[in-house]
Amino acid sequence: MRALQLVEFGHIAAADLSDPVAAPGEVVIRVLATGICGSDIHGFTGENGRRIPGQIMGHESVGRIHAIGEGVDPALAPVGTLATFNPVILTAERMELFAGREQHDPERRVIGVDPTLISAFAEYISVPLRNVVTLPETMPVAYGALIEPLAVALNAVRRVGVEKGDTVLVVGGGPIGQSTILAALHEGAGAVYVSEIDAARRDLCSSLGATAIDPLAGPVPEQLLALHGDHADVAIDAVGISETLADALLSTSYGGRVCLVGMGQQELALAAFRVSTEERSIVGSFCYTFAGFREAAEWVATGDPIFGKLISAEVTMDEANDAFLRLAHNPDVPGKVLVRLGE
Repeated sequence: MRALQLVEFGHIAAADLSDPVAAPGEVVIRVLATGICGSDIHGFTGENGRRIPGQIMGHESVGRIHAIGEGVDPALAPVGTLATFNPVILTAERMELFAGREQHDPERRVIGVDPTLISAFAEYISVPLRNVVTLPETMPVAYGALIEPLAVALNAVRRVGVEKGDTVLVVGGGPIGQSTILAALHEGAGAVYVSEIDAARRDLCSSLGATAIDPLAGPVPEQLLALHGDHADVAIDAVGISETLADALLSTSYGGRVCLVGMGQQELALAAFRVSTEERSIVGSFCYTFAGFREAAEWVATGDPIFGKLISAEVTMDEANDAFLRLAHNPDVPGKVLVRLGE
């Protein structure tokens, strides 16, 4: 099979690898498309220290079940069925130990992050049956590659406790910010605002139902007050740098809630008095529970045309390196870029 290998930081290329064989309890998926995540870009450049040269990245995928291993009930994984997979892998024993909070297992392995795993920028991938989620043929195939980032967003809005009628500020209108807008509205937010410097991304976020703010036009808290007449109940930082966290804190009411889901910097400056004296809460969010991932899949499986707005471009494997370079150095693509690996 062909797979995109991180040859060195700043360069990926197609390599020929052996096709995976389904181990007992596993399913081989023929990958059709995989989204380029912000973490993949950071891995491509080497800036986050969480990818190494030689590995195959990718974790936001859709494909078709190609083969099943020993012990897998064919009725649970019919060959040819459209499917996605949860990239968070736990052993069977630890699945029981961490039931309902699987992402908290410190021994979890994550497809696309763990360099020992052949991940989803490959034509085939083998994953445990418990990680596979089958999808209906009635949905657009490409939507399947959006399930993972939407699961991230859904977990974030639930971690921070978005409630019906809440005013939510999303800081950062990139692909995760866009997914967060939809997730907040899905959870019943009364109004969603988004702070984003790029005009094309602001337009896309507006089409998703958010009111867009240009942080270059003035302080975000002041613009929010002028537009909304009040602070936000909740802010979700989908960038994760000191400046965006400051905007999130200053834009929420006393007692407000802030979620940090972006990972732009490993260490951030924090206006501690904004947390303590004004009794704000800050929570982190990284991925999702197994049940949350399946719920995101059910949501996307409705085939709502709004999900199509999240996809801005599709490229072939041979075009992928140029796409990574563009996203790393001139991120002028407003939404998600998918790498097509199959039909």
